[in-house]
Amino acid sequence: MNACLLLVWLLVTFTVASSSNVSYDGRSLIIDGQRKLLISASIHYPRSVPAMWPSLVQTAKEGGVDVIETYVFWNGHELSPGNYYFGGRFDLVKFVKTVQQAGMYLILRIGPFVAAEWNFGGVPVWLHYVPGTVFRTYNQPFMYHMQKFTTYIVNLMKQEKLFASQGGPIILAQIENEYGYYENFYKEDGKKYALWAAKMAVSQNTGVPWIMCQQWDAPDPVIDTCNSFYCDSFKPTSPNRPKIWTENWPGWFKTFGGRDPHRPAEDVAYSVARFFQKGGSVHNYYMYHGGTNFGRTAGGPFITTSYDYDAPIDEYGLPRLPKWGHLKELHRAIKLCEHVLLNGKSVNISLGPSVEADVYTDSSGACAAFISNVDDKNDKTVEFRNVSYHLPAWSVSILPDCKNVVFNTAKVTSQTNVVAMLPESLQQSDKGVSSFKWEIVKEKPGIWGKADFVKNGFVDLINTTKDTTDYLWHTTSIFVDEKEEFLKKGSKPVLLIESTGHALHAFVNQEYQGTGTGNGTHSPFTFNNSISLRAGKNEIALLCLTVGLQTAGPFYDFVGAGLISVKIKGLNNGTLDLSSHTWTYKIGVQGEHLRIYQGEGLHNESWTSTSKPPKMQPLTWYKAIVDAPPGDEPVGLDMLHMGKGLAWLNGEEIGRYWPRKSEFKSEDCVKECDYRGKFNPDKCDTGCGEPTQRWYHVPRSWFKPSGNILVFFEEKGGDPEMIKFARRKISGVCALVAEDYPSVGLLSWAGDKIQSGKNIPFARLTCPSNTNISAVKFASYGTPSGSCGSYLKGDCHDPNSSIVVEKACLNKNDCVIKLTEENFKTNLCPGLSRKLAVEAVCS
Repeated sequence: MNACLLLVWLLVTFTVASSSNVSYDGRSLIIDGQRKLLISASIHYPRSVPAMWPSLVQTAKEGGVDVIETYVFWNGHELSPGNYYFGGRFDLVKFVKTVQQAGMYLILRIGPFVAAEWNFGGVPVWLHYVPGTVFRTYNQPFMYHMQKFTTYIVNLMKQEKLFASQGGPIILAQIENEYGYYENFYKEDGKKYALWAAKMAVSQNTGVPWIMCQQWDAPDPVIDTCNSFYCDSFKPTSPNRPKIWTENWPGWFKTFGGRDPHRPAEDVAYSVARFFQKGGSVHNYYMYHGGTNFGRTAGGPFITTSYDYDAPIDEYGLPRLPKWGHLKELHRAIKLCEHVLLNGKSVNISLGPSVEADVYTDSSGACAAFISNVDDKNDKTVEFRNVSYHLPAWSVSILPDCKNVVFNTAKVTSQTNVVAMLPESLQQSDKGVSSFKWEIVKEKPGIWGKADFVKNGFVDLINTTKDTTDYLWHTTSIFVDEKEEFLKKGSKPVLLIESTGHALHAFVNQEYQGTGTGNGTHSPFTFNNSISLRAGKNEIALLCLTVGLQTAGPFYDFVGAGLISVKIKGLNNGTLDLSSHTWTYKIGVQGEHLRIYQGEGLHNESWTSTSKPPKMQPLTWYKAIVDAPPGDEPVGLDMLHMGKGLAWLNGEEIGRYWPRKSEFKSEDCVKECDYRGKFNPDKCDTGCGEPTQRWYHVPRSWFKPSGNILVFFEEKGGDPEMIKFARRKISGVCALVAEDYPSVGLLSWAGDKIQSGKNIPFARLTCPSNTNISAVKFASYGTPSGSCGSYLKGDCHDPNSSIVVEKACLNKNDCVIKLTEENFKTNLCPGLSRKLAVEAVCS
C-alpha cells in the first residue's frame, strides 16, 4: 500500500463511525449490548448561536453530561409550506454534528409541537390558516403537515447519517410533547391522534427508540417518560420500559412584569439523586442552558427575551456556580454506582421516620447505597450497616461502596461565582461623546401609506396580522362640540378600553396617551386613562400588539387577542361607545415594512442624522454606529432607560426589549431561599419591583471589528443616550465548606476508586482563564455565617484564616485550601461544626 492509499484508508477508518444498536428493557437503555446510565442536558440550538455551540456542549461535557437534548423548531424551519430553512441558528445538522464531535449522544425531540415557551408552541402560524386545520388532534390537514415535516427531519438526519444506527449520535427520538395533559379535551379524536402519532413515528425506521413524554397511553414500542420537578415516584406504564426523565426543571422561565424564579442547587441535586435511587436510568435537565429568545421567537404570551431558566449554564454561556459545580459532583458520584445500579438487585430499607436506604448489590460483591431523608424540616442521624450517618433535612447521601459518603445533596462544596455586568459605552473611540452620531426615523401615529381595510367594529389581532408583525393600527375619529363642559372646566374625559390582550399604546391627535397591558398570567386588560381632546375633529389611533403567541393548552391555536370595547367617558351625553364605529386598519409599522433595520434598509432615505437623539419620543427608530466592547466576555445591551420595542445589531435580531418592572411587592420575593421541601416556581423568587429584564444578550459573533450598526424601534419613549453595553464578567469567587462535608478527596483520581477514611474537606477557588486571585476579601475558619458577598465572622474564628488563604491563593488562577490541622486550629470551638468561608477577587 503506497503512502497516498494509506492516508485515504486512515481517513476513511477514522471518519466513518461504526453503527450502534440502541434497545431497551425495563431497566435501562442498552447501547451495543451495554446498559447505560445517562445524564442529559437540554441545549436548544436556535436559542444560542453557532459560534457558541462548541463551548456550550463542552461545558456540559465537563459538567458530567453524556447526552445533549434538543427540540426541533418546526416554525423556524418550514417558513411556508415546503419552504425550508436550516441556516444560521437553525442549522440543525451542524448542531448535531457539534455534539457528535464532542463524543456525546443526542436526544432529538422532533415533536414537532414543542411548547417550550416558544412562539405558537413551535407550530408554523401558516398552518392555522390551512382550511379545516385543528392542531394536535385527529385532523387530516394537521396530521398531513405534521407527518410531512417529521419525515423531512428524519430523512435529513438519515441523509447525514446521524442516527446511532448509522454511526451517529442520536440515540432517542421524540414524537409529540406532553399531550397526555390535553388528550381528553379532544375526546375520542385525542386518543386516536396520540396512537396515530406513535405509529407514524415508529414507521420512520430510525433504528432508535421513540419516546412520548407525559403520554400515559403510549403504545409499544414507544417509551412514555416523565416531566416534572420530581420524578422519583414515576413508573412507566409498562414494566418493560426504562424509567426516563425527559424534563427536570432546574429553574423556570420569566415573563415581562413577573418575578425572577430560582431553584436552589441543593433541591435540584436532591431530585436527581432520588430519581436514580428509585431506579431511574436516563435523566435530562430542561434547561441545562436556556439561552435567548432572539427576535420574535418568545411565546407565552409575555415570555421574556431571556430564557436563562436559572440553568446550570447561564444565558450568556457561563457556568452558573455553585449549581453547575454541585451537579457535576453529583454526576460523578452517581456514575461511580452505574454498573451496580443497572445490573444489580435492589432492596429498600427503612431507617426510621422519613429516612430510607435503597441498596444495590450484584454477584461480584459490589454494593451502592442511596440514603435519603425526605423530612423537609428536620435533620436525621441514622445507623446503616453499623455506621452512624447524619443526613440534613431534604437530602440524599450517596455511598458508592455502601460505606463512604462521597456526596450529599444538601452539602454544597462547589464555589459560587460573583458575576457583574460591567458597563461600556456604545463607542470606545477617544473622540469624545460629542462625536457620537445618531440617525432617527419618526413614525406618525396611525395609518401610514394606504389603509389595509376599513371595518365597523374590531378584528382579532392574531388572525389579522397572522403573526407577521407584533403591530396592528386601529384608527377612528370623533367630533367634539365646543359646548362640551370638560372644555370649559379644563377637565379631561377618560378613554376606557377593554382588550383580550396583549398590549396597546394609545394616541389622540398624534399625542401619546399611555399604555395598557396584560401580563404573563392574565392577557386581558383594561386601559383607563384621561385623554386630551379638543373642540372639533379628534383622531384616535391605537397601536395594538402581541407579545408572543400562546404556546400550549387545549385548542390553543384558537386563542385570540385584541379589542373588545372602546369608550370615552365624561362627555355631555355621558359615555360615547366607539366599539361599533368605523375603524381603519393598518398591519405593522412603516419602518418594519421598509425593513430599515437591516440590509439596504439601513441606508433608506428616511433616516435623518442628529447629534442629539430625541428623548421620550414614541414610535421612533434609532440607528447608531457602535464599537464592540473590549475583551472577550459575553455582552449584554442595557435597555434600562428605554420603554418597549425591538432591537437589532448588524441586522441580527436581538429581540423584544421591555424593562418592565415586576408588579409584585417586596414581600412576594425572598432574600434567602430555603431549599428544603418541594419546589414550585413561586417559592424562591427575587426581583420584586425591579425590571424583569434589563440586559439583552448580544452574541460576540454578531460584532464586526468596526462599523457595527445598532438599530432599535422604541414604541413608547425612552432615553437612548443612556443605553450601554455591558460585559458579563466573573469578578470574584466564594466558597463555604464545613468539616463534615464529603469531598472528592475520598476518590483516587486514578480511576475514581474510593479510599476509605480519607475524607478531607477543602475549598477550591478558580478564576476565569487569564485572571488570577488578586485579593482575599473575607476568610474565616470557625463559625462564619451569611452567604457570598455578605459573610460574617462568628464567635469562633481562627485569626490566621486570611494568612492561610492568601498564602494558598494570591496571584493564582486556581487554589485549594484544605481543612486540616496543618492549616487551621482544628481544635477550635469544640462541639461545634467548623466551617471555612472565603471570598476572593478575580482580576
